[in-house]
Amino acid sequence: MGSEKNPLDLAAEYIANARAGRRPPRHGDDHVVRMPTAGREAPQPEQEDERQRPVKLIGLSDFLAQKFPPRDNLLAPWLPSQGLCMVFAQRGIGKTHFALGVAYAVASGGAFLGWEAPEPKGVLYLDGEMPAGAMQERLAAIVASAEHEAAAPFDILTPDLQPEGMPRLDSAQGQDAIESILTPEHKLIVVDNISTLTATRENEADGWSTTQAWALRQRSAGRSVLFIHHAGKGGAQRGTSRREDVLDTSIRLSRPQDYDPRQGACFEIHFEKARGILGEDVASLEATLAAGPDGSQTWVTRTVEESTFDRVVDLLREGLSQKEVALELEINKSNVNRHAKRAVAGGYLTDEQAGTRSKK
Repeated sequence: MGSEKNPLDLAAEYIANARAGRRPPRHGDDHVVRMPTAGREAPQPEQEDERQRPVKLIGLSDFLAQKFPPRDNLLAPWLPSQGLCMVFAQRGIGKTHFALGVAYAVASGGAFLGWEAPEPKGVLYLDGEMPAGAMQERLAAIVASAEHEAAAPFDILTPDLQPEGMPRLDSAQGQDAIESILTPEHKLIVVDNISTLTATRENEADGWSTTQAWALRQRSAGRSVLFIHHAGKGGAQRGTSRREDVLDTSIRLSRPQDYDPRQGACFEIHFEKARGILGEDVASLEATLAAGPDGSQTWVTRTVEESTFDRVVDLLREGLSQKEVALELEINKSNVNRHAKRAVAGGYLTDEQAGTRSKK
């Protein structure tokens, strides 16, 4: 059951409780999560002693007879329970906007960009970068604009509340600190971001092993992990490609070709890897954050295909040739021609505007 309070009042109550040291009620539990203060650590990742970790062997027939819990989604269709996922983008695109939207949808049993959470699940958000005040503003806006309050725990670890620094995921001490605050209710851990919460050199494949092993242990414990990461100059995720080996889903965020900074948060969503997801579920999207007159926020989405069609039509109406449109939007001329023909058939353009009139 959602709260009947005005969302704006709810957001104010969340902030007032936080400033007064009180926490909002938990779903079925009123305990307080402790904030750890990790000690200062060496810059290189610590190596785990694998000799002390037992392994469990199982035969084929026993394995086939084993009862595993069904693998549903925390956020359908791309964020599975016991899933490992990554979202990456260049600086300033909107990674944290995306990550907070996903996290709040999971904790509230709500929706984000058309993706839906079947039921509320607890979230632990590890923020390694943003000032606490800026994070508070973003979360207050999300809470005020949401249809549902967070019925499951939404717990945040932020650098501004850690006098001795954030725990590192590529060290045994940092992993122990995270384990000390995890509860059975936490089903999603958001790591925002890899660069600030690990000290491993990004191009070293072996350096990722410690963090990957931690993520796999979280999966074995019934949790999902969403990694937030930076993109390199070429647009791919920065550093070793080994990070993507165990992922269920890898999503790239990028700017639309004609992006104007006055638009604010606006990005395209492209699925680079999507295990077990097909068709329209992995169609590329364009998302824009729109602000209402009352300060509420709404995400407006459309497919990249529709977005490209609209841009082609607008440019052809301005008198550009198909070749010039292709250069402007950095797409193939054949794609421009396909959109132009569709625009003519739909009555959006004349043959002359579209440049599709057959030559005599």
